[in-house]
Amino acid sequence: MSVHDTQNPESREDALQAAVEAVREGRLIVLPTDTVYGIGADAFSAEAVDALLDAKGRGRDTPPPVLVGDPSVLLALAVDVPDYAERLAEEFWPGPLTLILTAQPSLTWDLGETRGTVALRMPDDEVALDLLRRTGPMAVSSANRHGKPAALTVLDAATQLGDAVEVYLDGGTARIGTSSTIIDTTVEPPEIVREGALTREQIVEALGDIFTAPEPEPSDHGTEPDDGPDAGDGAEAEDGPADADGSYQYSYTDIRETAPEGPAAEPSNAEPPATDQASAPARDAAIDLPSEPDLRDISSGDDAPDSTPLDAGGTLPGEDAEPGAGPTRNTPG
Repeated sequence: MSVHDTQNPESREDALQAAVEAVREGRLIVLPTDTVYGIGADAFSAEAVDALLDAKGRGRDTPPPVLVGDPSVLLALAVDVPDYAERLAEEFWPGPLTLILTAQPSLTWDLGETRGTVALRMPDDEVALDLLRRTGPMAVSSANRHGKPAALTVLDAATQLGDAVEVYLDGGTARIGTSSTIIDTTVEPPEIVREGALTREQIVEALGDIFTAPEPEPSDHGTEPDDGPDAGDGAEAEDGPADADGSYQYSYTDIRETAPEGPAAEPSNAEPPATDQASAPARDAAIDLPSEPDLRDISSGDDAPDSTPLDAGGTLPGEDAEPGAGPTRNTPG
């Protein structure tokens, strides 16, 4: 265990070098930040992260945040970053803002039970940023035992953590003295899970109210769909599950499932079948009956049928059915 003064420019480089070596060896350090002092470890060393949690007296169910030295690292460590999250980083990084994001799944790190997320922050402290640019991303939590007050000085941290930490960097009293504000961007709308040094009012003033869900657009599910079936065409519209915008989906029952069995009714302008033999010859000439072996001359009066057979579509042979007549399949528009 060693304490190094970073406030003196002459000793700062040696202090930073000692901290870098400790991190690379998988050991723990304490560093100043703009909010409170933090206990840090190499984010890509599972053993170092476990040691950090042990030093604080916390379990894997409370994974530590990750501090970065450059805002561009955000897109390397997280995926599916909302536009407003990038705007938050542009507006408040470096500063007291922590963003919970969806972690890049290809990263080979183990921060605990993160459920696929990572909490990122870029601190506004010259010593911390200089260190992070040398070490890369670090797992950093407040430098105190679980349930105890956050450390505002290096002495506060050393009193609580003792020999569990290899190197302590003394940067004086923490400038802000209040923990960062944490925003969960993996939910919609985003939520402030801890309001710290950065207030909701400051965020809303800079970006607008990103924490309130927008009003749903007016829904037209109470009106008849323009391209749906008419009320009398035999199709049934069924209310499906509500969409996200409140509108409804429609599903249509096949008309063949609801239409009565048997041939369709004749079109209203179809010629009715003849009921007497006297009119049969005139009708035969008009429709030009085809010659078939089993068709007898109805003009002879022998065994004349009462009417001419209809084809399967409900029309006289040789006639075209009216458009839309007969059973058809009604499909949604």
